[in-house]
Amino acid sequence: MNVVVIGSGGRENAIAYKIKHSHGLNKLFILPGNPGTENLGINVDIDIMDNQAIVDFCKSNAIDLVVIGPEIPLVNAMADVLRENNINVFGPDKLAAEIEGNKAFAKDLMQKYNIPTAGFKIFEKSCYSQALDYIESAAYPLVIKASGLAAGKGVLICQNNVEAKEALKDCFEDEAFGLSGSTVVVEEFMVGQEASVFAITDGENFISLPAAQDHKRIGNNDQGKNTGGMGAYAPAPIVTPEIQAEIDETITAPVLQALKKEGRTFVGCLYVGLMLTSDGPKVVEFNCRFGDPETQAVLPLLDGNFLQLLYSASIGKIDKASVIYSGGAAICIVAASKGYPDKYEKGLEITGLDDASGNDILVFHAGTKKVKGKVVSSGGRVLGVTAVVKENDLALCKAKAYEALKKIHFDNIYYRTDIADKALKK
Repeated sequence: MNVVVIGSGGRENAIAYKIKHSHGLNKLFILPGNPGTENLGINVDIDIMDNQAIVDFCKSNAIDLVVIGPEIPLVNAMADVLRENNINVFGPDKLAAEIEGNKAFAKDLMQKYNIPTAGFKIFEKSCYSQALDYIESAAYPLVIKASGLAAGKGVLICQNNVEAKEALKDCFEDEAFGLSGSTVVVEEFMVGQEASVFAITDGENFISLPAAQDHKRIGNNDQGKNTGGMGAYAPAPIVTPEIQAEIDETITAPVLQALKKEGRTFVGCLYVGLMLTSDGPKVVEFNCRFGDPETQAVLPLLDGNFLQLLYSASIGKIDKASVIYSGGAAICIVAASKGYPDKYEKGLEITGLDDASGNDILVFHAGTKKVKGKVVSSGGRVLGVTAVVKENDLALCKAKAYEALKKIHFDNIYYRTDIADKALKK
């Protein structure tokens, strides 16, 4: 098969890596890709917001499957346009992608179909005064979320009324999240541990990959601002086989059926973001694609034919037996530029990449580019350093990951030092 992967981040580097090592691949193109995908396939510099340019490329290169990595092209109807041109796509159409692109829609859908989630109220900018009245008498802490896409940063946890007022001001007055914050979801604060599950689906049937745990906050012990994710590990021991079965039965299967009933059949990877509460698993959020950086930890744990899994889902006949969990463990630690998620420097030369890479260490590029033959930083999250071990031993895995990370250098490198500690302490 000739395959296109859309995107340029760490998630796409991991997807391309797994497809490259799948049986049945002929050519692999990454649009636009990054220095980490150069050795896996052919990087092609195309604007991923230009759906017609993508279609033209696919037609002229006899592409059999397009795998869409990021959420923005999905919300921008890339999958719809490709399917209209008879090109197989792993990724939901625009209507189904609203499960991520419109949090207010997702919450209403869960309420309508009795899918467990936090209690909530939705307010539009025109209802600013009503929102202020509501937070006066609300129980704290509470969570205020921008309804639209905000790169993982539009979630504000408020400890009191003063912080809640500030969060509403951020969204409605200061437009910190642009149009994405013109509608907000005000949610009850759920207590428990978070987990992420990827459900690969053809719209009807699905397979859940090993559960992961992401680390959203910038600082150790989950302190500081929300980010796109500072590290992840898998499998997350907190998601036992019994809890996974409950997630499949009470959340994943019902939401896929709900979307289908609403005329929004979901084909692709449904990211199920969960809080494991004392009342059972509840939905924190749904995403319409693989999570980042969880993908960098989950995909290396799959044995079998990953390409076959994606292709079979794309044509409506998912082959659930095409991959199995290897029995191992993986930890991805994000090396970021100091200052992220606020201001940070770019263009910093990165050294030690070859020294760090090995049989059990995969260095996925997230925010990098090549300048005059040198790899330099180009984003806040620069690299995802992933250790993979054959046995389910997170302590060994963590030691290997941080050992590898010490071999990589760029000015103002920053990373958390406690990735996977929640599982290890437990």
